[in-house]
Amino acid sequence: MPRFITFFSYTGEAAKAIIARPSDRTAAAKALVESVGGTLDGFYWMQGNHDGFLLTTVPDAVSGAALSAAAASTGLITRLETHQIFSGEDQAEIVKRAATAVAAYRPPSA
Repeated sequence: MPRFITFFSYTGEAAKAIIARPSDRTAAAKALVESVGGTLDGFYWMQGNHDGFLLTTVPDAVSGAALSAAAASTGLITRLETHQIFSGEDQAEIVKRAATAVAAYRPPSA
C-alpha cells in the first residue's frame, strides 16, 4: 500500500480553538485515515512553514487524495501539502525503471 506524508497548517481560528479547548488531534486524524481503509503511522507537530505532518499508509493514491480533500473541506486548514513517499526498496525499483526509460527516450533535436 502506498505511503504519504501530508503537511498541514491550521488557520488562526483553528489554532485559537485548539488552545481554548485542547483535544487529542491524533485520534481525529486516525479516525479520518481509517475511514478510507488506511493506517495513521505518525502525527507530528513541527515548527517552520507548517504546523505539523501526518504519515499514512492507504490503499491507493485516490484514498490519499480523498484524505486531503476531506481535511481541506473543514476550512480550518490554510495549507495542505501531500506527497507520496517511497521506501529504500521502492527507490531501487524507481532507479531501475528510470534506466529503462532513459534508454528508450529520444529527446527532441535542438
